Amino acid sequence: MSTETPESDLLLPKSLSDHLSPGRSPAVAARVGIALGLAIAVCFGTGVLSHWIQHPPSWFWWPAHPVWLYRLTQGAHVISGVVAIPLLLVKLWSVFPRLFARPLLGNPIRMLERGSIAVLVGSVFFQLVTGLFNTAQLYLWRFFFPAAHYAMAYVAFGALAVHLAVKLPVIRTALSRPLAAEPPRAHAISRRLVLGAAAAAAGVAGLAIAGQTVTPLRRLSVLAPRSGAGPQGLPVNRTAAAAGVTERVRDAAYRLTVTVGDRTRAFTRAELAALPQTTSILPIACVEGWSATAEWTGVRVRDLLAAVGEYPGGDLRFGSLEQAGLYGRSVLPQTHVLDDSTLVALRLNGADLDIDHGYPCRLIAPSRPGVLQTKWLSTIEVRA
Repeated sequence: MSTETPESDLLLPKSLSDHLSPGRSPAVAARVGIALGLAIAVCFGTGVLSHWIQHPPSWFWWPAHPVWLYRLTQGAHVISGVVAIPLLLVKLWSVFPRLFARPLLGNPIRMLERGSIAVLVGSVFFQLVTGLFNTAQLYLWRFFFPAAHYAMAYVAFGALAVHLAVKLPVIRTALSRPLAAEPPRAHAISRRLVLGAAAAAAGVAGLAIAGQTVTPLRRLSVLAPRSGAGPQGLPVNRTAAAAGVTERVRDAAYRLTVTVGDRTRAFTRAELAALPQTTSILPIACVEGWSATAEWTGVRVRDLLAAVGEYPGGDLRFGSLEQAGLYGRSVLPQTHVLDDSTLVALRLNGADLDIDHGYPCRLIAPSRPGVLQTKWLSTIEVRA
């Protein structure tokens, strides 16, 4: 028995319903929907993870190793989101005529299905469009992107779960039928062609952005807004001029104030450079999806604390000379404080930090979002 909606049951002009492509079918919609669902699931899971790393619940723990872990998860987040865009468009193209099937509402189950479709399409479009704009730091709205994106992720994922539950019988039937079960009409787009085009479009979209994370693909990533260019070989999200710290970082009176318990010490940059230096090879990965590996040299955070007093354990609070920005402060968990590769960095790739990379010194820790790798450090204190 066919799972197709008879053309006579569509609320469309007969001239249109009589010439619907066989590509607009449950067989195509189900297969594209599986790929789309997987992309959304990866995007949702990695996005929630990134939010928890930046705004950790009391129970949450994130490891310092492997050092590339956040680079992997956030790269997967952005790539899966971009891949989902063509899949969503093909999915909507394949089911669009069936949205006008009689009855428009019907029984409660059908009403739930229609409602879940509306919420699903709206929330997924919101997530994908705003997420794509965020990769380019293009904000055409007034709401706070991280909070809105995080909240809407649950709406989108919940609507997807409801939609799958309601449509599961249709999906199972559609997947059980071979694509060629019904011959294509003359001069119409075949199901196999639609699926091939969807796969190709998703692959091209992924390659166009993946080079931000996967270094060998950088030449293919024409849509990647940041893929290596910048002072000292690293991209820059926020310059010293944009942060309003240019004069303060060059002030001869600059000091990094470190507080451990009831002891406080202020370090000049020369005093920091005179302490034992450590070099770490670490990637820096930003929420927009770009990442790059670099050689960082500076003082181990745990050694710097020891130069002031006995570290009692707990999180550290880092303050920046940029006081007006959203990320002028960050909190570093104890796991990362004790890690050998966590540094107050003074040098990058063999040279003093460029002012846009955080001169006179910055935090660099393994497996952390770039927004938490505080630049232009001013204060460090053990968090009570």
